[in-house]
This record gives sequence, C-alpha cells and structure tokens, in this order.
Amino acid sequence: MKSRKLILVILLVFSVILVPILQIEEVEPQSSTIYIRADGTVEGTGTIQTEGNVYTFTDNVVNQSILVERDNVVVDGASYTLEGGHIWLENRRNVTIKNIEIIRSDEGVRIMGNSINNSIIENKISEIKTSTGNAIWIYLGASNNIISGNIISNNSVGIKVDMSGSTTISENYISSNGMGIWLSGNQNRIVRNEIINNEIGVRDFVGGNFIQHNNFVNNSVTVHESLLDRNVWDDGYPSGGNFWSNYNGTDNNGDGIGDTPYIIDENNQDNYPFINLIDIETIPEFPSWTIPVAGFSVALVLSIIYRTRVQGKKNEEK
Repeated sequence: MKSRKLILVILLVFSVILVPILQIEEVEPQSSTIYIRADGTVEGTGTIQTEGNVYTFTDNVVNQSILVERDNVVVDGASYTLEGGHIWLENRRNVTIKNIEIIRSDEGVRIMGNSINNSIIENKISEIKTSTGNAIWIYLGASNNIISGNIISNNSVGIKVDMSGSTTISENYISSNGMGIWLSGNQNRIVRNEIINNEIGVRDFVGGNFIQHNNFVNNSVTVHESLLDRNVWDDGYPSGGNFWSNYNGTDNNGDGIGDTPYIIDENNQDNYPFINLIDIETIPEFPSWTIPVAGFSVALVLSIIYRTRVQGKKNEEK
C-alpha cells in the first residue's frame, strides 16, 4: 500500500514538471546569415528594407553576416552597425556597400572571384582582429573595384588586395592597424589616402602598383617591400609623389617638393616627395599638366573671340 502511494506521488511530481515543459513552444534560432538573393528577396532578417535595388538597414545587425547574391544593388547601412558579422560578395558586379559601421568580427567586407565594378564607400570598419582579420579583402581575381572614403582603424589588416588587380584605393583614413595596406596584385592605384600610425603602412609582394599623393605619417615601418619589385611612387614634377613623415630632405627652392628622393629600397623611391602634408581633397585626378594647358586653351579661345568681334566692328564702320 505504501509503495503504491509512493508511486502515485512520484507520478504526480513528474506530471507537474513535464506538463509545462511539453507546453513550451519550440523557438527557431535566428539565422546566422542574411541573404540578398538573386531574385531580390531578403532572407534571415527583418532589419533590411528594400526599395528598388537599394537595401537599407533599419536597425543594428548583431552576430549575423550578409551574403549578396544579386548584381546591380546598393547595400546602405544608413549609419547602423553590423557587429560580429561580415559582408561577402562572390562573382558579383556593380554592388555598392556604404554607410555601415562594421565592428568586432572575423572579417569586414570580402569581394572575391570574378567580381568587377563594385564599390566599398564611406564605411567605418574597426576591431577586426582575428588572424585573418581583414577589414576589406579583395581576393582571388576580383578587379576594377573601388575602395573610397572609408575609416579603417584598429584591425589586423586594413585593406588587403590579394591576387587581384586594378583596384582603386582612394581618400581612406587608414590608422592604427597591424598592416595598413597589403598588396599581392598589380595595376592597383593607391592615391590620396591618410596612412597613419600603423605597424606597417604598406606591404607589397609583387610590385607594379601606383602609390601616389598619400600621407604616410608615423608608421612604425612605412613600407615593407617583400620582393623588392618596383612600384610607381610619384607622378612626376610638379604633380609630386607622397608625403613621408620620416623624410629628412630639404626644399631649397620652396616649391613644396623635396630636393632629393625619398628612398624606400634599392628598386623603389619617391622622386618628388612632398615637404608638407598633402591636402587630400585638392589633389586632382587628372595629370597636373592639364591645368595650365586648359588655362592656355581658354585664354586662346577668348582671345580669338575678342579679335573676331573687334574685326567685325571695324568692318561695320567701313
């Protein structure tokens, strides 16, 4: 009798415990990846709204990454944060990634494969500190992409162009990274950037790149030329080369260009280093000689117009 009562008590206890557990609904875990599909749909989040080909954040995104599978789109972070996740583009074209603050992730933005004409502009990327922690990684054959107007700081590597070429890196603020810019491709243009307080400013493995009109300031190692191949470090005179905070040359004629080259290694030198910091916004994209030529052309046209009018008046008076 006592044993039966004990069994009944045990069953009663289990029923009290198990019934609430059985009534708990199973909760689906949030997807770790947000997809922008080839057909334009968005999967894995409710924090990205779509209008035409523009995909805009409506809130911060945490611990999710974004995979873009569609061409000809804009992903606009609207100044929201992507924390703990990255953005990948593979074999994509004409995709723009902008206005996103990417922090504390394994990577920032990766463009890889047969990717062309993509743009990474006006983002803030920081604290990407893993062993492969590239804030921006152009990888494995991607070409003709643009990286411009970004603030890239406190990462293992700021910008890595790896087995890729024809990338334009311009007007970025690249500071306090283990390595500011890593190059292992050629025909890349690195122009009008602030490269400041990095352990290594630029490291180049293959050469054949154009690195001009940048400010190199207080980097522990300014340039690490691994294979001692040749890059182009200046655009001739008077357009000039780069500003180097550790340049010790003189400017006896006061033209703002150093009288002696800035020596990088036996194969590389900036022949026309700037004496003072470059005002990045005032350096023109086109060669400097076009300015006096354009001025002369305008003056010549105005002169011809003036002479024609004067001659016409004289003919009328006759």
